[in-house]
Amino acid sequence: MNNIKKMLGLVWMLLGPAIIIFLIQQAVEKIGLSPVGIERTNTTLQWAIIILIFIPIGAGLVIFGKYAWQGEYEKLP
Repeated sequence: MNNIKKMLGLVWMLLGPAIIIFLIQQAVEKIGLSPVGIERTNTTLQWAIIILIFIPIGAGLVIFGKYAWQGEYEKLP
């Protein structure tokens, strides 16, 4: 079970930045497709909020994965 926790720790560490990169790519694509004017401003604002919310979530995944990779959760029952 401890080996599974360590391997999943590596998955979490890779998943955090991958999510942020994917969100930024999607934001650039969607903002580029929106028409110029107030709709583009609204789309930009929406994506900025989404990315700002998910950055701490991605950082939390990296921290959680780091602890799992180091074996900090092996002491749990």
